[in-house]
Amino acid sequence: MGAPKVLFMVRDVPFRIENIVASANLGIELDLYTLGRKVPDIEYEPEQFPGAILKIKDPKASLLLFKNGKIICTGCRTEHEVKLAIRKALGILLKAQKKR
Repeated sequence: MGAPKVLFMVRDVPFRIENIVASANLGIELDLYTLGRKVPDIEYEPEQFPGAILKIKDPKASLLLFKNGKIICTGCRTEHEVKLAIRKALGILLKAQKKR
């Protein structure tokens, strides 16, 4: 006896996008220790995870920040929201790094 055959029906299934994951390279090196101290919305615990976490409220997004300038953006529902979140994050990061 072989394995039972399973039939799948293919049809249109409604869906909605809940979360987009996007990656980008900011092209700058980030001082995560300083950012973690100066920016209230950034959590940085290097013993737990090598990246810092920046949470943005509008658009609602979480960004993983790495020392080499690479970021991962999650939580957005559209490409437009991803662009806004990355722009906002870059503004926050550049402003905080200038205050060194």
